Amino acid sequence: MPAPPTSALEANYQRVVKAILPSVVEISGPSETGSGVVFDNNGDIVTNAHVVGKAKSFEVTVSDSSQPIKARLVGMFAPDDLAVIKASGPNADLLKPAHWAESTGTRVGAIVLAVGAPYGLIDSVTQGIVSATGRTVTGPSIPGQPPTLLTDAIQTSAAINSGNSGGALVLLSGQVVGIPTATATDPEMGGRTAGIGFAIPANTVRDIAGQLARTGHVSQSSRASLQITGRTHTTSSGAPDGVTVVSAQPAGAAATAGIRAGDVIAGVGGTSTPTLAELDDVLTTYAPNDKVSVEVVRNGDPKQVQVTLGSLTS
Repeated sequence: MPAPPTSALEANYQRVVKAILPSVVEISGPSETGSGVVFDNNGDIVTNAHVVGKAKSFEVTVSDSSQPIKARLVGMFAPDDLAVIKASGPNADLLKPAHWAESTGTRVGAIVLAVGAPYGLIDSVTQGIVSATGRTVTGPSIPGQPPTLLTDAIQTSAAINSGNSGGALVLLSGQVVGIPTATATDPEMGGRTAGIGFAIPANTVRDIAGQLARTGHVSQSSRASLQITGRTHTTSSGAPDGVTVVSAQPAGAAATAGIRAGDVIAGVGGTSTPTLAELDDVLTTYAPNDKVSVEVVRNGDPKQVQVTLGSLTS
């Protein structure tokens, strides 16, 4: 019996999936398995920093080959949960660079496909829509790294399962609009919430991954920073009430303004910052070089310090 005729929408899905599969790989490390997207013609592959973890070497598998390709870490940028690895050797020529969308134009309701290797099932595809844009959400934790905060994230209803992280969120134009990285968790049950996933927007990916591919680190990002290392400060009763400065980057934003180790940052621009996560969240509303008033408590005495914000770097 002949197969029923293919609809125009179904044919479009098939075209996009066929085109994107050579650009999405499975990444296997010593302890983590995830997905990645081919970034350029030099063997560079962008993925999530939490997929890479502390590993330095990997094997990647592409759709058209059962033979894994060796890869090594180029660099990572934990604040945006992004990393770049480089593949080389036999079969590396099978890697096809993805086409990247201009993510600032992403429209709510756009149909998207999440492509990756969840649970080790390479070439897996789920579909949904863009549910929202401009989300700010806490990303996956990375051992030994500062908290991950996803800014301007794309929310999607396409299923993002374990192992999809680092893969591609693809428009029906065939362009990659984002890198899936997290799903919402049910606050009562603690498990993943179906239909609420988040992706790092393509514009952020191009910026950060481009710097990592060229130099192995990020020298400038669009994220504002006080350029400190900090930890949440608590009162004698255990309540959080600010961020203790563990160290201030020499000649960085905070240090230049006179903020030093031991100071407690209690607020920025009139907004209280009782925890490190809330300080990071407030800073997302500013840009590098913005001038802002920072409430600092030193030896129990509060004072306002004017700071010219710097940029996150790695």
